[in-house]
Amino acid sequence: MSKPRVLIIAPNWIGDAVMSLPLLKQIKTSDCQIDVLATPWVAPIYEACDEVQKVISANFIHGQLQLPLRWQVSRGLRKTGYKACYILPNSWKSLIIPLLAGIPQKIAYIGESRSFFLTHALPNPNKSERPSMVGHYLSLAFNNSFEISRFNSEDFYPRLTMKSEVIQACSSVLNNYLPNSKNFFIIAPGAEFGPAKQWPTNHFSHLANLLLHQYKEFGILILGSKKDTSVADQILYGVEPQYLARIQNLCGKIPLIEAMGVLSMSKGLISNDSGMMHIGAALKIPQVAVFGSSDPSHTPPLSKKASIMYLGLDCSPCHQRKCPLGHSNCLVNISPESVFNEFNLALTTKG
Repeated sequence: MSKPRVLIIAPNWIGDAVMSLPLLKQIKTSDCQIDVLATPWVAPIYEACDEVQKVISANFIHGQLQLPLRWQVSRGLRKTGYKACYILPNSWKSLIIPLLAGIPQKIAYIGESRSFFLTHALPNPNKSERPSMVGHYLSLAFNNSFEISRFNSEDFYPRLTMKSEVIQACSSVLNNYLPNSKNFFIIAPGAEFGPAKQWPTNHFSHLANLLLHQYKEFGILILGSKKDTSVADQILYGVEPQYLARIQNLCGKIPLIEAMGVLSMSKGLISNDSGMMHIGAALKIPQVAVFGSSDPSHTPPLSKKASIMYLGLDCSPCHQRKCPLGHSNCLVNISPESVFNEFNLALTTKG
């Protein structure tokens, strides 16, 4: 007898996709087959998830209805005979495909007047009352409020597994960009939300100089999307000339799945609160995450190997894209030396 099939409508952000993985693990305990419908930019996250049988990629554009595409996708899904669908985005349009595909059970949070069409609708608390995002997603499986702090184990931490063919492809990437450095660290200076989440580029430059001076056999790769290219170039501008051969900007030069593979092969990560931070945590590498305008209790890097740098100023977390006070002290006042020292500690005690 075939296993019941469950469809996941994935969130649209990389970090949210990573934080949804424990939900999939919990759903899998009911002995079902899990497929995920995702946009191309988050699909690699689910391709590296052991609980997922199939990833269906569809190029949905944020803010656009794209009804012909949704109709086309739903027709293909209707033949599969899914028993249930977990809808992780809060938008009304994310409900269209499971409705058109005739999936009987539709589980999601209430939002955008869609509760009438849901068979299992959970109240959607505001951010101040919401548990961690992992707990927020897990609540859909438990049908009530779930808080990950109730558990002391790593059972509900996200986990990613890189396939051997990805690692092999990444070895070629490393030979091209860091031919003289077998060991390397990753710097991920981007944050999609805005500059209030981005540690200053001159701080990253200073940190890179400290690392390359201390770890003479190591290189550094800067990872991010194409949008982060100019930020990475600014970091390189502040790196001392004698170190430039050992630090390379890969932002936008390799696809996400290869960036994940490269990250898994690294010895450590320094990042902002970003999708790359969550990937690093799910790959269980030593890391330091710098938080500014966001709340580390809501979207922490869930890993025993992660350290968080957060000042907790009176004005933070403000959850704004730009500092409303104009000074960004929550980030500026986190010194490169303090991050360097915390990273060294992570390497020696959590590596």
